Amino acid sequence: MSKKQNKTNEQIAIRASLVTITCDILLTVFKMVVGILGGFTAVVADAVHSLADMLTTIIVMIGVKMANRKADKEHPYGHERFECVAAIILSIILFFTGAGIGWAGIQEIMSTDYGEHATLFGILALVAAVATITVKEAMYWYKRSAAKKVNSSAMMAEAWHHRIDALTSIGSFIGVLGVMLGFPIFDPIAAIVICLFVIKVSIDIFRETIGKMTDKACDVDTENEMRQLILAQKKVLGIDMLKTRLFGDRIYVDVEILVDGAVLLYEAHEIAHYVHDAIEEKFEKVKHCSVHVNPARVEGSEEW
Repeated sequence: MSKKQNKTNEQIAIRASLVTITCDILLTVFKMVVGILGGFTAVVADAVHSLADMLTTIIVMIGVKMANRKADKEHPYGHERFECVAAIILSIILFFTGAGIGWAGIQEIMSTDYGEHATLFGILALVAAVATITVKEAMYWYKRSAAKKVNSSAMMAEAWHHRIDALTSIGSFIGVLGVMLGFPIFDPIAAIVICLFVIKVSIDIFRETIGKMTDKACDVDTENEMRQLILAQKKVLGIDMLKTRLFGDRIYVDVEILVDGAVLLYEAHEIAHYVHDAIEEKFEKVKHCSVHVNPARVEGSEEW
C-alpha cells in the first residue's frame, strides 16, 4: 500500500472516530440528565455505557494510527498488528460490558424496589432510548462503511459495538416502557437477553483477531483464486507450494513456481516478477509476495 493511501486511510479513520465521539458526547449528556432526574437506573447505566464508548473510539484511533506507521528497524515488517491489539482490547471491553449488563439484570430481578418514576421523565427516557437506537444504528453503518474502505478490523469491531449499543438501548426502552405500564420486570429480562448477544459478538471478534495475530492462512477461495492467477502467467508450468498468512489485516504470500530449467536466469527472474506483480495488483490486501523459482525438466528443451 502506498504512503498516500495510508495517509488517506488514516484520515478516513480519524474523521469517522471524531463523528462518533461527538455523537457519544451528546447522547451521554442527554441520557445522564434524564436518567438522574427521572430516577431511571437503566438510563443512567446506558449513559455511562455511551461514555465508555468514547474510550473505545480513542483506542481505535490510536490503533489505526500506529498500524499505518512505516516499517522501522525494530519493526521491519510494519506495524499492522497494533490494530489487532486494539481490536482485542475492544473485544475484552465488549465482553465485560455484556457481563455487566447481565449481572445488573440479575440483580434487578432479585430486587423488589423498583421505585417511582415521573411521567414526564418517563417520556423523556423513552425519547432518549429511541434517539440512541437511531443514532447508534446510523453510526454502525457509517463506521462499517469506513472500516471496509480502510480494511480495519478494529474499526469493524467498533462498528459492532455501536450496533450492540443500539440493542442495549432497545432493552432500555422496553424497561422504561415496562415501568410506566406497571411491569418493571421487563427491564432486567431484556438486559439479560442483550447480555448474551454482546458476549457472543465479543467472542467472535476475539477469535477472528487472534487468527490474524497467529499467522492464520487466507480462506480457501482466496488461495484458489491466487493459484489460478499464478498458473495463468506466461511460462509458469506449475506450482510447487503456495502459503499465505494474515499479518493484521494484510496478507503475506510465499509461492514456489515451476519454470523450464533450460531458460536463462534472467528470464526466470522476469517470470517470477510477473507472478509477483500480478498477485500484488489483483489482491489489494497483499502486502508482500515472495516468489521462488524451481527448475522443471521439459521434454525437448536443452539440457540443464
